[in-house]
Amino acid sequence: MSIIDPIAFVVFILLWLGYAWITDKRRFLNRVSLTRAMNAQRAAWIRNAMRRDLRMIDTQIMSGLQNGTAFFASTSILALGGCFALLGATEKVFMIFGDLPLVFQAGRAGFELKVGGLAGIFGYAFFKFGWSYRLFNYCTILLGAVPMAGDVHKDPAAADLAADKVIRMNILAAKHFNAGLRAIFLSIGYLGWFVSPYLFMLTTCFITIVLIRRQFYSEARLTVLETTE
Repeated sequence: MSIIDPIAFVVFILLWLGYAWITDKRRFLNRVSLTRAMNAQRAAWIRNAMRRDLRMIDTQIMSGLQNGTAFFASTSILALGGCFALLGATEKVFMIFGDLPLVFQAGRAGFELKVGGLAGIFGYAFFKFGWSYRLFNYCTILLGAVPMAGDVHKDPAAADLAADKVIRMNILAAKHFNAGLRAIFLSIGYLGWFVSPYLFMLTTCFITIVLIRRQFYSEARLTVLETTE
């Protein structure tokens, strides 16, 4: 591995952390992210749930959120298993790379290190999705503890506190889900490292730009903000 390889990896980590920071904590060019706009919608949803006794709709929404999280958790496990299988087929991979003239060859140790990094990304994603699934489960329980519509007026402060718990738990679960999904997206840019560290930096920058556009300049964001601003 050349000196540019660790530099490319540092660029990858910095872009990952920077994107997560502006998405979850800050504005980008004075724009609210789609994630933060959806957090406001989550709060509105739970507030509306307090005004109805029949909450089958809300439980169905929770179930959908959990099912989506479980799908990505399973996908991360499969991808992680693929990385370990790739480590066991290093010789075959090198034979394939040897027939590709545009691939910059690296040593066996360097290749295995890159695969290990990719496995680390998928392992991180799995833990994020797994914890998010658990938090959505807690959120369902907290939703069940919210007083019925007819009992809200008896103790409004307690009802508001119960609703706030559901909102915070739901937003926290979504935060971990988004972190796992972010890792899956950026793993696509990481694949460029198997060809060249320069391609690694290029694909990482490209993926980051695409994600920033979807968070701050997409039609989905405009659609949400039309109902929140």
